Amino acid sequence: MSVFTPVTRPELETFLAPYGLGRLLDFQGIAAGTENSNFFVSLEQGEYVLTLVERGPVEDMPFFIELLDVLHDADMPVPYALRGNDGQGLRELCGKPALLQPRLSGKHIKAPNNQHCAQVGELLAHIHMATRERIIERRTDRGIDWMLQSGAELLAGLSAEQAALLTPALDEIAAHKARILALPKANLHADLFRDNVMFEGTHLTGVIDFYNACSGPMLYDIAITVNDWCLDEQGGIDVPRAQALLGAYAALRPFSAAEAELWPVMLRVGCVRFWLSRLIAAREFAGMDVTIHDPREFEVRLAQRQQVALKLPFAL
Repeated sequence: MSVFTPVTRPELETFLAPYGLGRLLDFQGIAAGTENSNFFVSLEQGEYVLTLVERGPVEDMPFFIELLDVLHDADMPVPYALRGNDGQGLRELCGKPALLQPRLSGKHIKAPNNQHCAQVGELLAHIHMATRERIIERRTDRGIDWMLQSGAELLAGLSAEQAALLTPALDEIAAHKARILALPKANLHADLFRDNVMFEGTHLTGVIDFYNACSGPMLYDIAITVNDWCLDEQGGIDVPRAQALLGAYAALRPFSAAEAELWPVMLRVGCVRFWLSRLIAAREFAGMDVTIHDPREFEVRLAQRQQVALKLPFAL
């Protein structure tokens, strides 16, 4: 189970009292997380999610709270920090920053179709448009500089075949760094995988886990999303699903010529980011009772992105 910090019932009851949401009925750890401790919490007045933030500095927490407030105020189906009777959304439990948020309805989609992907593209466009005129600044700790440094450090432990794949990818990132950072920006989810979006049927009901959110190029967010939602069985891009996602996005925010030109590069950047972070997680959490995603998945996807036929629609 991916709960790094265990919580006892008395500790939780004391934490929940200021919210005035009634008696604690039940709580259980959520096994899917890989970076934070998450719990489903049942109270007399409803269902909630408790998050203990395990990674990242405490000073970043006001960013997450403000971003989710902005998106909630824009009528997007996101969790947001509930306030206790002291008006505070960020509190502490077991020595960790802690948030209580409403539990969103729906379930994750393992095999998305074109309609699911179109709704995800539309959602992503709404997130970007809600923040691009007033970006809440936060530099990601998994950005280009981190990729270049971590990739160089990991190369010695890779096979010759893996190194032959990663080395030119790192060289490409370094060569295009300035152009990537000059692309149109907004606030990004930066981790919009299938397990962070919920649906009821084909209706999108929620998007969760904003703890990798940051400010940066919108195209990077789109590449990360396409790299997970629009896959064929070999790890390549399923073109009809990708076209549905990109078309729905572009209908709300048309792409620029610079974005169209860097699109294949950004797909590869997105693969490098998660290949490296999963390699590091596999090393750090080896032998622990923690969910570890397979690094090989993004190694395969990076290999598949060496040639990209899919183009961005309606580039201006």
